[in-house]
Amino acid sequence: MAVPLQKMTLVDFLTWEENQLERHEFFRGETYAMVGGTARHNRVILNLASRIGDHLDGTPCQVFAENMKVQISEGVLYPDVVVTCGKAEAGDELTVTDPKLIIEVLSPSTRGYDKREKFILYRTLPSLREYALIDPAKREVEVFTLAEGGTWTLTDQTAADVLTLTSIDCKLDMKMVFKGVEREAE
Repeated sequence: MAVPLQKMTLVDFLTWEENQLERHEFFRGETYAMVGGTARHNRVILNLASRIGDHLDGTPCQVFAENMKVQISEGVLYPDVVVTCGKAEAGDELTVTDPKLIIEVLSPSTRGYDKREKFILYRTLPSLREYALIDPAKREVEVFTLAEGGTWTLTDQTAADVLTLTSIDCKLDMKMVFKGVEREAE
């Protein structure tokens, strides 16, 4: 996570950010500029969002990519892909408060933050059922699913042929997840 830019309230942040060219995350009164992603990073996000969107057609769920904020108790975060099942049609909402599934596509600069701090923050959301971490360069895929009793179960799907997202009953061919993406140079 980058160095905080300034202190403000959540209401001030939401108003301020509407006029910014870059995206910012907000936590405990502090604003953090978001780092831009690579073509590999963006391609995986678009692959996931388009295929999940097709899967969700005709359901009360929607998928959003990159620019939809998720509101947590002490701030606002930007996941790479988020699924919410609150209503079937998008309106003028600026934030999602009830994500069912969040996917973060890892980059070297955010890898640790997404795996630790961000997951801790997302777990405070009662609606969240699944959190997936996808490293497009290394082709690593980890999926955390909320189990009975409130514990999170990790499934390493790196070697799987299919990405399984149980929270939305979705299976995606791993080749489609990484379609158009170069492997990291060895």
